[in-house]
Amino acid sequence: MSDAPVLPVPRLVLWRHGRTEWNAAGRFQGQLDPPLDEVGRRQARQAAPHVAAPLPEGTLVLSSDLGRAAETAVALTDVLGVPLRLDPRLREVGMGSWEGLTREEVAERHPDQYADWLAGRPIAGRGGEDSADVPARALAALRDLPEAPAAVLVTHGGTSARLIEALLGLGPEHRRVLGPLANCAWSELAQQRGRWRLLRHNTTAPELPDGPVPAPQPDARHPDAGASPEEGAPGPPQDADAL
Repeated sequence: MSDAPVLPVPRLVLWRHGRTEWNAAGRFQGQLDPPLDEVGRRQARQAAPHVAAPLPEGTLVLSSDLGRAAETAVALTDVLGVPLRLDPRLREVGMGSWEGLTREEVAERHPDQYADWLAGRPIAGRGGEDSADVPARALAALRDLPEAPAAVLVTHGGTSARLIEALLGLGPEHRRVLGPLANCAWSELAQQRGRWRLLRHNTTAPELPDGPVPAPQPDARHPDAGASPEEGAPGPPQDADAL
């Protein structure tokens, strides 16, 4: 296990963006930029107060500059009353020739590449970005932050997964040990005794009816109180970016 990354922020919340029409259709987005759909905007409004409730004063909000992440992040900065920082180093994994295709189309056109992807192996011939480069750029963005008690990173399914693995010291052989973040789900990590620990994973806000989103009560018990990865809601099977 490698040394734990030393960052100016000892507590991190990784929040995946809300749903897009491409998520719903099982289409790979990568660094293309389809917008949130109405479900995704509602997810962001519903989740933001729950993400914000336990955060200390002085928390930073840093987002990928892709529109689906930045729009999700604005729902949180509106609640917290803090500025939004944008950084392209938090963008989704570049998927080269797969971007814009569905899982089924990739499996049909590039079966060997698709099998490697499912197994977490390097993908030859796809173009785009080596997954090993993703945590390096994300960690570089975090190292450039000012000191703060906590930061929320509004990012993407693949980027959040690779960053969590890097923080926990998980090598390629442990790829996808943790389940993928669902749209607008979040995970929390903290640095304790010289190492990063995963405190909760794939937390989701409770479903609410249409209308104003009430703020969570400070003493309310949340269904996401545990830290077990199995307690979060899994991404829908058609969500191409969730694996």
